[in-house]
Amino acid sequence: MKRVEITPRKDWQSKVEALGFSFHTLGDVYWDESAYYSFTMNEILTLEKATNELHELCLDTVQQIIDHNLYSQLCIPDEFIPIILRSWNEDEPSIYGRFDFRFDGNGVPKMLEYNADTPTSLLESSVVQWHWLQDFNQHADQFNSIHEKLIAYWTELKPYFGVRRVYFASVSDNTEDIITTEYMRDTAIQAGLLTEYIAVEDIGWNGSSNEFTDLNEDSIKNIFKLYPWEWLIHEEFGQNLLKDINKAYWIEPAWKMIVSNKGFLPILYRMHKSCPYLLPAYFDSESHSLSDYARKPIFSREGANIDLIKQNKLLAGSGGEYGEEGFIVQQLCELPNFNQNYPVIGSWVIGGEAAGIGIRESNTLITTNTSRFVPHLIEG
Repeated sequence: MKRVEITPRKDWQSKVEALGFSFHTLGDVYWDESAYYSFTMNEILTLEKATNELHELCLDTVQQIIDHNLYSQLCIPDEFIPIILRSWNEDEPSIYGRFDFRFDGNGVPKMLEYNADTPTSLLESSVVQWHWLQDFNQHADQFNSIHEKLIAYWTELKPYFGVRRVYFASVSDNTEDIITTEYMRDTAIQAGLLTEYIAVEDIGWNGSSNEFTDLNEDSIKNIFKLYPWEWLIHEEFGQNLLKDINKAYWIEPAWKMIVSNKGFLPILYRMHKSCPYLLPAYFDSESHSLSDYARKPIFSREGANIDLIKQNKLLAGSGGEYGEEGFIVQQLCELPNFNQNYPVIGSWVIGGEAAGIGIRESNTLITTNTSRFVPHLIEG
């Protein structure tokens, strides 16, 4: 694995905007093609293997958490357990998930966390970096079948949704969320599904018929949401989930509440300590012997409220508003240093299979919402 500095394409901004990627500059450069990461095929195969094995391990752990009724450790309210059980037992489909790895080409990837309930950076990881590769070196390869696998999986799910419309929802005041949601919607359209965009705040509730509705008062039976489960269930509107007689299918499904918070990490480690990809992790309230660790909120987004501790001293920290539900600690695994650039490899699972990677890098050890997205290719 190498980081290679290059000259960006002329008029790269217009090129990525032509793909619908307008949020390439978020205050500073977000999409950064002044460098790329180069992998050998063996390194890619290592990442692919780790992703597939961890995905199966996570599914096994979900079943064990359900069997042993461990919801309280994940701060999941009791009243939402039935919809979690229904979504799991009825095998409601999961489209995606993203493992964040620490990896420098040596040894095995180490799982930092599992982003199981967000499609953030899917557009960049799929079509944007693929088109960059075609301009930069069309003879090279890339670990990237994300776009094709999304369309293929939506196609596979067509009988599941039937002739019913699939709604795609995000908040209306966030450009990145809207574009990412519309990208997901576009892949569903290419698979032949009937779709419609709706803002999260425009999703209605019909108290007479006990069902979710759109702006025309039509019933919503299938809905993709770019909106975290932990937000939804703690809002007044979320209580309607318990009364929905149609039992609308939500993507991602309700069982993703189990794997989409950091409390899943210590349970995963407790149940699979021999897995080489896992870092020792514990709830903050548990006794442990770690002197080098990352302290993370059970619920957090975009690298907020994380402290990195080394020899019991603060190495780095980030601010934010999370932490009310508690924290976990995870053995410190410092990101590789490529000339003061620290990459995290996001490895995507689409339809249950490893599908490709996207790389975010920072000038600090904590990856946040301002970290850059850097493309990659395979050489050798």
